[in-house]
Formats: sequence, structure tokens, C-alpha cells
Amino acid sequence: MAVAIRLSRGGAKKRPYYRIVVADSRAARDGKYLEQIGTYNPMLPKDSGERVKLNEDRARHWLSVGATPSDRVHRFLDAAGILERAPKNNPKKGEPGEAAKERAEEKAAKEAEAAEAAKAAEEEANAPAEEEATEEAAAEDGAAAEAAETADEAEEKAE
Repeated sequence: MAVAIRLSRGGAKKRPYYRIVVADSRAARDGKYLEQIGTYNPMLPKDSGERVKLNEDRARHWLSVGATPSDRVHRFLDAAGILERAPKNNPKKGEPGEAAKERAEEKAAKEAEAAEAAKAAEEEANAPAEEEATEEAAAEDGAAAEAAETADEAEEKAE
């Protein structure tokens, strides 16, 4: 007979309460079980000591007999230090889907276009100022040149 350590649900609607039970793996979830070895109340805060109660001696006994824990019960047993649980690694879990990647690419392209347009507008705004400065400098150079020519002519007349 395949024996499993698993949760059996009790409690009212939207107010779950679980028994940690040892049952035949073919039995119904909330059906007949061999022994209750603890309780789990998910409504309590995670740091509460009353959230998971487990009879460690009986859990060790059933594990030694060959009972296989469910995933959630395996977590409880690992937290209690009874059974080691290998950490699972799913690197793709946090990766966005295809549609999200496409949206991110479109957003990046729009931001790049906006930055390019802003840079072009800034250059355009600076370009007329530079031209004006160049024209003013040329005008000043031209005025200085005229003044120099006038001074040269005045010296020639003076001689």
C-alpha cells in the first residue's frame, strides 16, 4: 500500500484549515486516513508558532516506513528539520513572456526616438545661436576692420 503524508482540508468556505495526515495515496483528499500527525492553519501569520503543528516523532516513523510527503508537507518537514528538501531552480520563472518582451522593445524604441528628437531639437536650438554669434563676431570683425582702414587712411592723410 502506497502511503502519503499530505494535507486534508477542513474549515469553512474561504477559511481553510488543514490536518496533516498519513493516508493511502489512493484515498480521497478529505477521506479516510491512517493517522493525523499535525495541523496547518494558513489564516495565521507566517511567524506564528501555531500556524504549523507537527508531531515530529510520528512524522519520522512514517517516513522511515516509506511514506512520501506532498510538496507542501515536504516544506513543513524541511522547516522542522526532519527531511531535507532540495531547492528548486526555475530561471525562466521570472522572465517576461513574448508579448511583454515585444512591448518592452517598442517602449525602448520610442524612448530612443524621443531622445534622438530631443537631441536634434537641442542642436537646432543651439545652431541659430551659434550662427548669430558667428554673424555678430563677423560684424564686429568687419567693424574693427573698417575702423582699422579708417585709421590707416587718417594716418596717410596726416603724412
